[in-house]
Amino acid sequence: MNFYPKDSCGIVGVFGTPNAAKLTALGLHALQHRGEEGAGIVSVNDYGQFNHHKNIGLVSQVFANGALDRLIGNMSIGHNRYSTTGKSVIENVQPLLIDCQRGKIALAHNGNLININALRSELASAGAVFQTSTDSEFMLHLIARSEGTLSEAIGEMMSKVSGAYSLVICTKDELVGVRDPRGFRPLCIGTIGGTFVFASETCALDLMGARFIRDVLPGEMVFISKDGLRSEKSKVTAACSFCIFELVYFERPNSKYIDNSVHSYRFEMGITLFKEQPCEADVIVPVPDSGTPAAFGFASASKIPLEMAFVRSHYTGRSFIQPERGMRVDSVKMKLALIGELVKGKRVVMIDDSVVRGTTCIERVKNLRDAGATEVHIRVSCPPHKFACHYGIDFPDRNELIAVSHQGESLCKALNVDSIGYLSEEGLLKACGGHSFCMACFNGKYPITPECAK
Repeated sequence: MNFYPKDSCGIVGVFGTPNAAKLTALGLHALQHRGEEGAGIVSVNDYGQFNHHKNIGLVSQVFANGALDRLIGNMSIGHNRYSTTGKSVIENVQPLLIDCQRGKIALAHNGNLININALRSELASAGAVFQTSTDSEFMLHLIARSEGTLSEAIGEMMSKVSGAYSLVICTKDELVGVRDPRGFRPLCIGTIGGTFVFASETCALDLMGARFIRDVLPGEMVFISKDGLRSEKSKVTAACSFCIFELVYFERPNSKYIDNSVHSYRFEMGITLFKEQPCEADVIVPVPDSGTPAAFGFASASKIPLEMAFVRSHYTGRSFIQPERGMRVDSVKMKLALIGELVKGKRVVMIDDSVVRGTTCIERVKNLRDAGATEVHIRVSCPPHKFACHYGIDFPDRNELIAVSHQGESLCKALNVDSIGYLSEEGLLKACGGHSFCMACFNGKYPITPECAK
């Protein structure tokens, strides 16, 4: 079976405006690409009352028919779900909301924990009753059981969980943004006047009209209340391991990482890709959308003409996000149409951001061959995927990765292409500024050893 990879969710938090839920929904709309299974918002009003609305579906569907008007409050958190743990059912749609000894707490999570068996055993032995099948609920239980202050409770939780987590948490009077000590998943802070905003990507800040302040640092807890913003560092420290696949594929091109746009990183990937894997061709054809900036970089370096021969339908979601295999395949077929006259009789180099399991790539190559392309070459703006990800991207079975089962001529034959070339690990790091990244899906060097490997 071959599908696109999938990421776990987008999160938003807003503090300090009467229309917090409506602003949160705008942010979730900008982050729709991070999860299309379900969406939810929890709001808190001046009297400490919580309102909660969530459902299966897209943001525009979940919050139709006046749902936002019922989410009154000056603080809210929101979540777009793609499941990496737990079934695609409404019970698992976040934010999660509980009532405990410290009052009501809501939490939304982007990422994936890797010590869930140990956590489940510990919590179950202590009498915990689980309402969902997600790893996110374990963090809520740990916070609720702590007898310390909120910051102490979150710090204790961080010392017990392992893996990837960016969180937004709200109590009746505080909004908190948390990022794991390695910073696997993104989380940033913005402001609109006196209103503070957390979001998974800066593209959400742009749509909300917020000014970017900075990223939440790895291992940082940022507390926002009527007294303003304060920061605390977790006692748990580790080397930064930002997920490089966020830049290759997941983040929107108008989002920013460090001091550059995601588009600029992908453009540089394309330039480096041509230097490492040149190709004689008549036309460059990108696979939209995340492959497009790399294709422009490849075209800039090669001087080969670029044609947007694949036309994307914006009425279909990202095919990898659909939870059932049949739904994914149907979406692959509906997602892109080909303008055949642009490739007929030509040598085509198709630029894609990744070839993970191979199904969509095979489908695209067939489109090109059927349209009369005389040669089809593939150039990929990242290294071959050969290892599972345990930190929130769903390609967990090595046997499903086409670069594991096929190499060289075997891979070309499986994909029905004349040649294939990948960007090297060194080239990818150079294109991304040489920062500290997790590249375990390419090289198997896991920053944290998962339970299944111990």
